[in-house]
Amino acid sequence: MPFNHHKSLEDVHESVNVYQGRSRIKRLLSFFGPAYLISVGYMDPGNWATDLAGGSAFGYALLWVLLMSNLIALLLQSLCARLGIVRGKDLAQCNRELYPKRTNFFLYVLAEIAIAACDLAEVLGMAIGLNLLFGIDLIWGVMISFADTFLLLYLQKLGMRKLELFIVGTIALIGACFVVEMFLAKPDLGEVAKGLIPSIPSGAGLYLAIGIIGATVMPHNLYLHSALVQTRKIDKNFQSIKKAIKYNFLDSAVALNLAFFVNAAILILSASVFYKNGMHEVAELGDAYHLLGNMLGTEWAPKLFAIALILAGQSSTVTGTLAGQIVMEGYLRLRISPLLRRLITRLLAIVPAILVILHFGEGYVGQMLIFSQVLLSMQLAFAIIPLIHFVSDKKTMGAFVITPFVKVLSWTVAVVISILNFKLVYDEVSGWIALYQNFWITTLLLAGSLGLLVLLLVTIFYPYTYVGKPATLDLHADFEELEFGRANQIKRILLALDFSKSDEAVINQALSFNKDDVVFVLTHVVESASVNYSGEDTGDYESVQDKEHIHKYVELLRGFGFNASFELGYSNRVKAIKGLVEKLDIDLLIVGSHGHNGFKDIIFGETVNKLRHAVKIPVLIAQ
Repeated sequence: MPFNHHKSLEDVHESVNVYQGRSRIKRLLSFFGPAYLISVGYMDPGNWATDLAGGSAFGYALLWVLLMSNLIALLLQSLCARLGIVRGKDLAQCNRELYPKRTNFFLYVLAEIAIAACDLAEVLGMAIGLNLLFGIDLIWGVMISFADTFLLLYLQKLGMRKLELFIVGTIALIGACFVVEMFLAKPDLGEVAKGLIPSIPSGAGLYLAIGIIGATVMPHNLYLHSALVQTRKIDKNFQSIKKAIKYNFLDSAVALNLAFFVNAAILILSASVFYKNGMHEVAELGDAYHLLGNMLGTEWAPKLFAIALILAGQSSTVTGTLAGQIVMEGYLRLRISPLLRRLITRLLAIVPAILVILHFGEGYVGQMLIFSQVLLSMQLAFAIIPLIHFVSDKKTMGAFVITPFVKVLSWTVAVVISILNFKLVYDEVSGWIALYQNFWITTLLLAGSLGLLVLLLVTIFYPYTYVGKPATLDLHADFEELEFGRANQIKRILLALDFSKSDEAVINQALSFNKDDVVFVLTHVVESASVNYSGEDTGDYESVQDKEHIHKYVELLRGFGFNASFELGYSNRVKAIKGLVEKLDIDLLIVGSHGHNGFKDIIFGETVNKLRHAVKIPVLIAQ
């Protein structure tokens, strides 16, 4: 197994200590968490429409499909956890090791599309919930959903356990809402039990069953789970790994059963309220909301439905961003700011939603939800098949390779899901071709479908023919490529002062150099109103005072025997300092820490990081 410097979700990798005492319950609880972040993806707003449609059209008859979907999800998520624990790599990293560059590029694009589609469903679900509960227009609801961009960033700063606690809390609230709904609806428990017996009531029932399975198993969750299990710090020996796999399986079982309860509750609610009263075509979330109050005779029923919908959308959006970070780092070896990553993901969902609402009207929101599930279905096989290849490989999995029975079961699931989802995609594409009857649209759809088929065949058969050297996952240059021993003599040093307490650290750092070897140039950037307007020295009061002040620092260094001079900069700090570095041929820049971060950076400005990227010389931050 090649040595890997790139850790999945590096900022939280092995950040949670596992309980090492005798209590099995405490040890189990220390592993609980990752699967709850996964489970919210199985109860996101995209699932609600298919659950409502299944319940209103066929009563309790499709409950067994939800149960089967839950068992399939448990199998696949347990394989992801096994992969992450044993190999210490997530699914995207493993794909990059195995498949050719072009194949990985397309797999990456499909993964990003799936994440954007999932985020679209969550944005629409939250917007619909806000509209139903408070009467806010859908387009404004979509805009409001943009604000939760900053929620994940805040939760990540609090730590992994706090993030998991937030998700568990939202799941508990969603579950509580549906417990009350079940109490109000009073479903027939005998009929509910019969619904767990496999049966397909009609051809339309088969189509809905496909839709339920396609909407339930989320492809981005497979990437996410293989990374989240690595947040637990475990010993890399046989017993520790075996226990970690066991406890993560239990974590998945509990969390996914909670997700099954929510999805089943939606279907049961739809069956006991709508199907029972002859309303067989309720699939829109808005229709369900308005009908619940009338059918159950209480205003609490629709309100709880809307609250649960908002919570489902809010909690699901957190995991989508983490999944995006994983696929980008794993496939592209590209690590960007979490804020930028979140903004990109959310804009990919919000912009299409706003455009469709503005052009077609709010009546098309339900169709957009269905479209998001079709996009998810298209990507699912491309995540499942590589996963099975990896956990079946004895060379990399060792003693933890899956058994022949699990392997056969996994491939059976992969084949069934692939066929069902491609059937769903085929039906949708056929519908679009018949609807638009345009040569270019038809050509584009057929070419895309053919491309997906070729890519699927590559993901299936390439691992059997691959004998090359695994690609490195290191985010950095190979050690052998680096050159050492070259003299890089520092002669001219620029000291950036801001006339605050941090100057003390800058000057003390300067005094550590040999006075015979270096020349100091001191600078301070004047930012008075007149200077900011003109961009140059205006001879104003602040400029004069700053010149007198920096002269004191120069005299101080000269008193210690150093060669020192000064030059003031004007207006923009980064541009002024960069200009001096280039003008004076500076070898080293020393700056003081500004002493604030986060929100204060927005208020007071932030210079150090911008300087690091602006100049092409070493930057020493004195603290």
